[in-house]
Amino acid sequence: MSTAPPQDQFGAVKAFVQRHFRHFNAATVVDAAEGWNRLLADGGKMFLSMAGAMSTAELGCSLAEMIRQDKVHAICCTGANLEEDLFNLLAHDHYVRVPGYRTLRLEDEQALLARGLNRVTDTCIPEVLAMNRVEELVIARWRDAQQRGVRRLPHEFLYDIVRDPALASRYQIDPRDSWLIAAAAKDLPIFVPGWEDSTLGNVLVARTLRGDLDGAKIVKSGLETMQELVGWYRRAAAGTPIGFFQIGGGIAGDFPICVVPLINQDLKKDSVPLWAYFCQISDSTTSYGSYSGAEPGEKITWGKLGIDTPMYVIESDATIVAPLMFAYVLAS
Repeated sequence: MSTAPPQDQFGAVKAFVQRHFRHFNAATVVDAAEGWNRLLADGGKMFLSMAGAMSTAELGCSLAEMIRQDKVHAICCTGANLEEDLFNLLAHDHYVRVPGYRTLRLEDEQALLARGLNRVTDTCIPEVLAMNRVEELVIARWRDAQQRGVRRLPHEFLYDIVRDPALASRYQIDPRDSWLIAAAAKDLPIFVPGWEDSTLGNVLVARTLRGDLDGAKIVKSGLETMQELVGWYRRAAAGTPIGFFQIGGGIAGDFPICVVPLINQDLKKDSVPLWAYFCQISDSTTSYGSYSGAEPGEKITWGKLGIDTPMYVIESDATIVAPLMFAYVLAS
């Protein structure tokens, strides 16, 4: 199992980036990391949105330390990213890597399915040993919540699981590489829009249709998740600048960033400050009608960012860029 890198390793990465990342997307990585540091130095907090398959890409190896060192203060992620960190924690030894995935034939894909392997780019998640294993753990907690009449957000059930000391003997990675464990230790706010679009979300819907469970009595809805986010932002932004760091596009980014105009334009109560920092890492290039590829300036017209908000767009692969940025920030 891996161990957390010593602090001087972060310094070595920062020095390398400063020496070699001088222009274009590379220079923006440095500018955005320095902007992150300035936000924190000014007493600000960072909100991170995470799309794509970052948990299966094991972003936890760097993100977990960011959470532990209070460089990230809240997360919005897809249901897949929420659960896949737990899948990896409990079944990593059974994952199958497919380095030649670009040359797979359709027949090869069908063969992976027959082996119970669900492919995510170059990595296959074992359905029985990962998904079903976690499914058993979470269903017990769903059933208990229904019996007690307690409805909760999706991540709260997974927090209960990783806080159970009896589970530690089943870990297949260093727990310091799990961002979910780090988040649970901090009781970090997590917001999961569209949670139904996940393996566990599908399981609960199926159980509801079968009559085994009643999902509406167990997991809070997307509307309630937005209400929770409104409450968090109003409390957190009181005298504290809040930054927005976006990995990928889609609902993980679209859902939380609109909380500011929701409060200021729709709620029409006490106004809150705009997001104080914005950075997006995405391989979605700017194009007409592509929200994930929209330039940050467009968000000014929606009341999300201001004319003085530091804005950065890094058009690159987040699995490469994000760990480098995290190391840079951790070295500061």
